[in-house]
Amino acid sequence: MSTNPPNLRPDLAPKAIFDPSKRDGQPTIGMVSLGCPKALVDSERILTRLRAEGYQMSADYTGADAVIVNTCGFLDSAKAESLEAIGEALQENGKVIVTGCLGAEPDYITGVHPKVLAVTGPHQYEQVLDAVHKAVPPSPNPFVDLLPAQSVSLTPRHFSYLKISEGCNHACKFCIIPDMRGKLQSRPVHGILREAEKLVEAGVKELLVISQDTSAYGLDRRYSTHPWKDREVRSHITDLTRELGQLGAADDLWVRLHYVYPYPHVRDLIPIMADTSNAILPYLDIPFQHGHPDVLKRMARPAASAKVLDEIAAWRTDCPDITLRSTFIVGYPGETEAEFDYMLDWLKEANLDRVGCFKYENVAGARSNALPDHVAEEVKQERWDRFMEASQAISEAKLAAKVGQTIQVIVDDIDEDGIATCRTKADAPEIDGNLFIDEGTQALSVGDLVTVEVDEAGEYDLWGCISK
Repeated sequence: MSTNPPNLRPDLAPKAIFDPSKRDGQPTIGMVSLGCPKALVDSERILTRLRAEGYQMSADYTGADAVIVNTCGFLDSAKAESLEAIGEALQENGKVIVTGCLGAEPDYITGVHPKVLAVTGPHQYEQVLDAVHKAVPPSPNPFVDLLPAQSVSLTPRHFSYLKISEGCNHACKFCIIPDMRGKLQSRPVHGILREAEKLVEAGVKELLVISQDTSAYGLDRRYSTHPWKDREVRSHITDLTRELGQLGAADDLWVRLHYVYPYPHVRDLIPIMADTSNAILPYLDIPFQHGHPDVLKRMARPAASAKVLDEIAAWRTDCPDITLRSTFIVGYPGETEAEFDYMLDWLKEANLDRVGCFKYENVAGARSNALPDHVAEEVKQERWDRFMEASQAISEAKLAAKVGQTIQVIVDDIDEDGIATCRTKADAPEIDGNLFIDEGTQALSVGDLVTVEVDEAGEYDLWGCISK
């Protein structure tokens, strides 16, 4: 049985799930999708278009006529992973088309791998399709293919990512996402709601709302209104959240918000989360990054960390069951021991439920590279260890308090031994913890929402039995 490791990177996408069926003579495309869930949505859109044109998808290199590698360029380590994936695809298949965030630096890719067929940037769907058509011409069956495109999902059928915007208006010194993906571009609210409704109708039990900055949704559209059902709805995160919550009841649909910056209007979301009759989970994923105001200023991020603590306290007053997860950076240039200790104290006072942590890395093109007083690698590691030790203690205490409680979980997997891997409302897929059911799972299926009694807790995971 596997347990949730403490250092899962939130920039890694879940492993893609493919349907292996194929008709005779059908051209086949492989897909390697790296990066965050937002990149996974890009992969799904590319494959949806290709499937509508008659292509089949392959889960391995050897079964594909060509391979698309959707890359990540968030950190230098992620860039190295992308280059490694491209090299592996070239070695195993030979025909490789590169897209995604690292594709914004084509010379960087072709300098290492000159034999790639094409390089395109993030969300450049038409250019990817053109490259595929050139490498592997379509051969559609008019009786089967060329139908209206049905969405390809690279995740298990019971949950799906719902991307509400592209790009970001922030200018954080350590991040180059705006350079790769551009400024904020929000989707119209009725288009998002229509997609969400179709996903629910198709059997999706959990919608994970993602973007670079979910709180800013609609700002670029000046919160324009659009007709939906019998009413007008604003392109605003509060209105969108309220409408998504009405797509199902809390006992048959979960809606989870990711990448929420702590703007003042976030407090308007809390009453929606506290209302147990709708589908919105009491869960906020907020990238705080640090607790010390001086470090936050050097990051070019909002620096009112003390006020954030007040906001957290207010959120918990209005919604006692709320789960808060975040990510932090240790070893940022200039970070002193006193600033790090301040962040540890801030973390303990915030008492966050789920926490991830990065050791700072220089990223080509990031303004933070030029900052003075870079922290030595051994100091970064020591601070990372101390940070994770503190966050682990918080997690362990919070999970221990759940022993004896009866809660709802969603089933993600059932292994050959009959052990069910599940998640609670406090756990997002791939990045948070799990709840394991060791026995009595014969009647369960992946995607079921079931009630369990928690009987054991670890540092990051729970164990339970089906409630009778």
